[in-house]
Amino acid sequence: MKIALFAPSDAYLFNFRGALAAALHEAGHEVLMVAPPGPFGARFEALGYRWCPAPMERAGMNPVKEVRLIAWLYRLFRRERVDLVHGFIIKGAVYGALSGRLAGVSGRVASITGMGYLFLHDSVLNRCLRAVVKGLFRLAFSGRSVRVVVQNRDDLALFRDQGLVRLENLEMVPGSGVDCERFAPDTAAVDDEVTGGVGSGRGDSFRVLLPARLLWHKGLAEYLEASRCLKSEGRSVDCLLAGEPDDSNPTSVPQAEVEQWSSDGLIHWLGFVEDMPSLYRSVDVVVLPSYGEGLPKVLVEGAAAALPLVTTNVPGCREVVTDGEDGLLVPPRNSKALAAAIARLQDDPALRRRLGKAARDKALARFDARIVIQDFFRIYADLIPGFAAGPVTRSQPAQ
Repeated sequence: MKIALFAPSDAYLFNFRGALAAALHEAGHEVLMVAPPGPFGARFEALGYRWCPAPMERAGMNPVKEVRLIAWLYRLFRRERVDLVHGFIIKGAVYGALSGRLAGVSGRVASITGMGYLFLHDSVLNRCLRAVVKGLFRLAFSGRSVRVVVQNRDDLALFRDQGLVRLENLEMVPGSGVDCERFAPDTAAVDDEVTGGVGSGRGDSFRVLLPARLLWHKGLAEYLEASRCLKSEGRSVDCLLAGEPDDSNPTSVPQAEVEQWSSDGLIHWLGFVEDMPSLYRSVDVVVLPSYGEGLPKVLVEGAAAALPLVTTNVPGCREVVTDGEDGLLVPPRNSKALAAAIARLQDDPALRRRLGKAARDKALARFDARIVIQDFFRIYADLIPGFAAGPVTRSQPAQ
């Protein structure tokens, strides 16, 4: 069968849905990767997928251009005789489902990967846009051949309580999945920590990592202040930041500002990191002081690496972390609480080990990519009779 995966970013498709595309390809299906033009198109083709660059602006709001995009998607799905379209993120989910419905596509899946800037910030413009988006939800997600997939229980309750989707069309799948074996901890380093007493076995400084796009709503201001607080206490803590700016997002942090933080010695900015498994193996704690998420993949990666997690008690984050069991939850927008949680873990190696082990156990049981892919294959089979799933033998595309 022919399956179209559509998102507002080619990087998103590669980094978050590459495992799903690989599993579909292995099962014998033709995979169309649809996104705005970007550097990952050639990599999709090298992996054996069809690459269809879309005339799309990720953050565009020009009504004429948006209608043209929907028309382009309609023509693409009709011409290619697509059997199922799976759209991601709010814009990709709505436009994919709407154009697929118009084109008569047999199955439509819409993954809402978090309510995003539009629902996290309560400006007058956003309130108006939310009303429009909710109307589009009801239009795009109607009918029997559609499934709307959310990533956490908070979003599930929101869609259910506001009547945005028929209950029989609503599903929850926890995130995009992580290859837990690829992110497995370095056994030697773990043994070193178990037997070495104080410290992590990774160096003199206690290393904390925030891996995220450089957006204010990821909690960067709180992370900066927590670092300042820890250093004022005389603690040897190295606060790392891995990620790049996202200029299409209104909450993007200017790169010059991040560079100044690094120059001031408050954080160590790494920029884009290709080899994330090695980075996780070099740190002691993963933090994400976000204001709200779908289901943050970076926390699952950190959990798979058997690292203790510190995150905020907000939708998405609390889906991954249970306070005191596999990580620590702190209030959002509270730098003092964030600093206190980091200091607690620095002072208590036994707590770090216990939380890290429990985090990895949860990742293996709930968030491994093979589990998530099987959930999506079940949904596809419900929508398209005769859909061949086949065994999921790997959870990452070949790099």
